[in-house]
Formats: sequence, C-alpha cells, structure tokens
Amino acid sequence: MGVKKVPMRKCIVTNERFEKKSLLRVVKTPEGNVIFDKTGKANGRGAYVSKTKAAIEKAKKTKVLNRHLEIEIPESIYEDLINELDND
Repeated sequence: MGVKKVPMRKCIVTNERFEKKSLLRVVKTPEGNVIFDKTGKANGRGAYVSKTKAAIEKAKKTKVLNRHLEIEIPESIYEDLINELDND
C-alpha cells in the first residue's frame, strides 16, 4: 500500500503552500453568494487563506479576496474567519 497523497493549496495572501486542511476557505457560490466554507467541500470558486490573524487582516486590507473571487466580500466573512481562528 502506497503513501496517501496530501492535498496542498496556496494561501492567496502569503503565496505559501500548505496542506488543504490547515487553511481557511472562502467560496463564491454559483448563485453569486460569498460564504466561509468550514467543510472545504462547498460548490463554487474557492480561495484559501492561512490560519493567522495577520493573513486575514492583510486579505481584508489589500482586498485580495475581492480580486480573486471577482466579487465584493462582506465584512461578516472576515469576522467568520477570525471567529474560526478563536475557536481552534
């Protein structure tokens, strides 16, 4: 039996590669809504952010999520990301 491959994703803020499960995912759904995806399996265009407060705040300041998902990101999404960090 071979070693199982670990899915890697890139943080859009720091451009570092991490294991998929160690990143936070924000998704633009096919309906045009923006959601924080806790499961990592929601349907739509996803963007990954490192699990650090600095990365989340930089994403908010530079609007990198807005550019990546091509939609305005509501303030509540950033609050959800920070709340998720506090719950870990």
